Amino acid sequence: MSIGNSPEDERPFEDPSEEAPISIGRALREARIAAGLTVDDVSTATRVRIAIVHAIEADDFAPCGGDVYARGHIRTLARAVRLDPTPLMEQFDAAHGGRPAPTAPAPMFEAERIRPERRGPNWTAAMVAAIVAVIGFVGFTAFKGGDDGGAKEQVAEGTTPEASATASPTLKTEKPVDEKPEPSDSAIAAVPQDKVTVQVTATDGRSWISAKDHNGRLLFDDILKQGESKTFQDSEKINLVLGDAGAIDLFVNGKKIEDDFQSGAVERLTYTKGDPQAG
Repeated sequence: MSIGNSPEDERPFEDPSEEAPISIGRALREARIAAGLTVDDVSTATRVRIAIVHAIEADDFAPCGGDVYARGHIRTLARAVRLDPTPLMEQFDAAHGGRPAPTAPAPMFEAERIRPERRGPNWTAAMVAAIVAVIGFVGFTAFKGGDDGGAKEQVAEGTTPEASATASPTLKTEKPVDEKPEPSDSAIAAVPQDKVTVQVTATDGRSWISAKDHNGRLLFDDILKQGESKTFQDSEKINLVLGDAGAIDLFVNGKKIEDDFQSGAVERLTYTKGDPQAG
């Protein structure tokens, strides 16, 4: 019987505080919930089907149709929920055999086959070009000589070139193209009274915007970059979803909405012809 530590005692100490890294699907789901977005909101913003969003959040990438499509979906969903996609892409590549290899170049013999053949100098074309140049020079010289003769005849008849130039009609100057003026507050205020008009402008950053008319028809569904502006009109009402309401300036029926929207907050708003209410 040996005296000493047993094999169980020689096992390395495992720190129970060390937790496994958070999965890709869980990271996307927690970021979506923190952003106040539903799966339907993310699907609408990214055009990724709801079933695929659910599958990715459950770490099931089979419905994506391959690693290339899965990587694209992960990157798109991460950006929609304001999450850095780089760590997620690295985690996915590590678990799925690395990044896809680039497409192999075409074989060398194919490149050689389409390469144009070398040809010697085309002396016929060179001679034709030289003859055309000589004929052009002779014609230009004859034309200049005719112009000088006409001027001499005018002097002999007592008509000076300056007088002829004065008698010739003046050329019309082109009118400058009127540039379209920038839209002003008064132009925004001049909206039809029988419709609801909503203008959104991303002044403090980019924001995802979704707009629908009173029939539920989608008018706009995309990221509005900083400095960009969109205007929506309907006969009854406009339904809005602002992904980052704090970055948006909002005008309704020509009047600015002064609500104190918070940065990063998701706002769902509805405006009609009578909005904003007086007072």
